[in-house]
Amino acid sequence: MGKSEDRRTPKASELIGRCAISCFSVVLSQFAILIVPRYFPASAILTQLSLSALLLVALTGFGRCCKQLLRVTASAPAFVFFNILFIWLVYFAIVRQAIGPSADILLHSEFSLLVLGVYRMMFMDPGFVEYRSSCFGKLENTVSEAEAHTEDLAPLNHRRDLEQPTEENSNLGKRVRYCRICKAYVKGFDHHCPAFGNCIGQKNHVLFMVLLVGFIIAEASYISCSSQFARKTQMLDRNEQETTRLTDNLAVSTMLFSVLQVLWQVFFLTWHIYCVCFNIKTDEWINWRKYPEFRIDAYPDPEQIFMETHFTNPYDKGILHNWKEFLSSQE
Repeated sequence: MGKSEDRRTPKASELIGRCAISCFSVVLSQFAILIVPRYFPASAILTQLSLSALLLVALTGFGRCCKQLLRVTASAPAFVFFNILFIWLVYFAIVRQAIGPSADILLHSEFSLLVLGVYRMMFMDPGFVEYRSSCFGKLENTVSEAEAHTEDLAPLNHRRDLEQPTEENSNLGKRVRYCRICKAYVKGFDHHCPAFGNCIGQKNHVLFMVLLVGFIIAEASYISCSSQFARKTQMLDRNEQETTRLTDNLAVSTMLFSVLQVLWQVFFLTWHIYCVCFNIKTDEWINWRKYPEFRIDAYPDPEQIFMETHFTNPYDKGILHNWKEFLSSQE
């Protein structure tokens, strides 16, 4: 299945400019967090994490203001890549001197696999479907209706017979949704991931979760290594009045950044595990009222004027069956 004709490929000059902005944003954010261990070296780890989070939130707001005023846009996938590269360089130049050879090889392997995984995810087909395909019928009408009502996503499964799906039509191939960012239909659409610049759908959802686990493992490994480096250099035991080297501050600031990343990524991974267990997509959970198969409209009282809408999940067939369907969805 091909992609929608409306998906636009950025020009080379535009892509280079966005990547340059992303690189600058990574350097700015990483050196902003550097302020925390530099001026608050004796503070508790929770205090340093809170200050780092506040700095990142402030920088995010500053970036949004610059985007509106200067009309410049960064590349989210490039931002992810340059963050990986920055932490990898800090590890290679500073942290690895306090790490054993086996842990060193392991961490280099983890970062290498992350880079390859991000590259693969950016260009992998998530399950794009040609909206002119006769297999899905009336797709163009669905698009026009969604655009007329300015909805974020246009539902495809609008037929009432999908409310009680059979074994044949309940598979992921029938759960095609429209992504307004990519302007394309995607099988098993879960959400559009800005970090990878791609939709998460039937063909790449497994890889997405594997990559998410890979990020958590690599960052946890880096946290362990940087903590070991900090203990060996007695960074965490210094008094607040003592000055510290830039290299020591970088090791701790990147550790703080990695801890913050792991916290939200664990939450995000938990959410996706929950969705797989109950065979529901993020888009379907958020917009379930737009998809008839997830709605039960009924009058609880014969004398009641207003109809009540309740949620139901016709695709949930038990945790084991749901996981089996998820893992075999790329076939």
